[in-house]
Amino acid sequence: MNKTELIAATAQSAGVSKKDAERVLNAALDHITATLVSGGKVQLSGFGAFEAKEREARVGRNPRTKEAIEIPATRTPIFKPSKALKDLVGK
Repeated sequence: MNKTELIAATAQSAGVSKKDAERVLNAALDHITATLVSGGKVQLSGFGAFEAKEREARVGRNPRTKEAIEIPATRTPIFKPSKALKDLVGK
């Protein structure tokens, strides 16, 4: 399912227009993104949690030349599913 299909499905199940569903979805994604950028965590009960994780700098290898390369430290977003979601998907 892509974003367009999600908007259409949400609009149909909520009984609202696709434009309204798109505005709500975009607003929710914008708030999640802003929270992660500021270092916060977004927790949705029964679904999971979004947070930004720090990755330390490390040394990697170029697979062609076997030369060591420096991989810089970075922050990356991660998603941790809730137990309820894991149980539903695992069935």
